[in-house]
Amino acid sequence: MTLAAADWLEARSGVVCVVGAGGKKTTIRRLLEQATGRVATTASVRTTPPPAREVDIRIFDNEPALLEQVPRVAATHQRVAYALPGRRSGRVTGPAPATIAELHRLAGFDLTLVKADGARMRGIKAPRDDEPALVPGCGTVIHVVSARVIGQPLDEGIAHRAPELGALLDLVPGQIIEPAHIGRLIAHPRGGGQGCQGQRFVSLINQVDGDEQHRLARRAAAVAMAGPCPPRRVVLASMREAEPVVDVVDTAEPGAD
Repeated sequence: MTLAAADWLEARSGVVCVVGAGGKKTTIRRLLEQATGRVATTASVRTTPPPAREVDIRIFDNEPALLEQVPRVAATHQRVAYALPGRRSGRVTGPAPATIAELHRLAGFDLTLVKADGARMRGIKAPRDDEPALVPGCGTVIHVVSARVIGQPLDEGIAHRAPELGALLDLVPGQIIEPAHIGRLIAHPRGGGQGCQGQRFVSLINQVDGDEQHRLARRAAAVAMAGPCPPRRVVLASMREAEPVVDVVDTAEPGAD
């Protein structure tokens, strides 16, 4: 692939929300590495904060304080992480989506990267009716799912909200997850693109770590692109690798309207 992951995922500017399961935080960190200009990273849900080494400054405070502090520090820091303090050590809480949109505007960020739902470290999930917590004015929604769940039986060990996922995809507990199930999840109106209204919707099949996973992920991508609510493209990647993009199933060039 000649383009960077940030280009294929349409995550160079504006507010970008990352949803799903199977590597959201890793994806955000890789996009942060590839970003240029003034960049913020945050969440609209509970999460773990990025390591201090990955940003110039971290601000964890209440919303009125964030609205005062973040625009001020953004004038002198290129990489800013912010959130509300968490109730548990090592955790933070996302500000309201509207507050994130306001901070993006007030601070003049070129890019704001937002973790917009949770998955409890699982590789696949079904969204609740009220998920994801998208930011008003969000330009791109990246839905993540792990290729490692293909060939695995449906259970709570690999799936967040496994009963709901089974109902969504006509799977019973213990049934093997096939590439077609992944494709159907991506393109289901209550799946990967749930809540998207006018945003660019891009799919990321992550953790594609070998030839067999590549083959299976391509089959999933083909099903997604033929589904009722297809993404603009499906990016096959291993986001922990130095060159993460493995393949792209595409219907439009990056940046196309």
